[in-house]
Amino acid sequence: MTARIEHLVTSGTFELDGGSWEVDNNVWLIGDEREVMVIDAAHDEAAIADAVGDRHLVGIVCTHAHNDHINAAPALAARTGAPILLHPADAVLWKSVHPQRKPDRELVDGELLSVAGTGLYVLHTPGHAPGAVCLYAPELGALFSGDTLFQGGPGATGRSYSDFGTIIASIRDRLFALPAATAVHTGHGGTTSIGAEAPHLDAWVTRGH
Repeated sequence: MTARIEHLVTSGTFELDGGSWEVDNNVWLIGDEREVMVIDAAHDEAAIADAVGDRHLVGIVCTHAHNDHINAAPALAARTGAPILLHPADAVLWKSVHPQRKPDRELVDGELLSVAGTGLYVLHTPGHAPGAVCLYAPELGALFSGDTLFQGGPGATGRSYSDFGTIIASIRDRLFALPAATAVHTGHGGTTSIGAEAPHLDAWVTRGH
């Protein structure tokens, strides 16, 4: 049986470069009745643990290491014994949030993660953050884009460790090569699709410059 996608919204603050903003984050769970994977353990460890329930948590995958996507990860890992997975290029951001706790395993571009018999490919998509990744589950027709791609445009690149040209290249070369029908489950806000966003790339580039 194919895994199902579950969705939780948690709230807290995003903090970077001396600023602080109230944010709502999407937490995604992929799994079945026996096991589950969490994408971006944001803000509320107890709520995420409740959503996991008594299932085996195979991993806590971080799409990037901005604090609002990882602030509940160590507590959730301590509660469940699950490993935390992060791309090594985001180590500097991770250390600024959790200096005493390293991730358990590095995410590698192109690797295949598995949960409940379903595969998720790791796509390194830098730009919003140096180690930003998206997770593509072809069997589910789904992409989990973190803060790389949203409904209406790319993730923000106006802060430290981000770059507009890099995120545009990531979206163009990695994400818009996926099937148009692929659902894009984002780190904040509503779900969109590759086909809905791809026609607007040139306008984003013009606006971004």
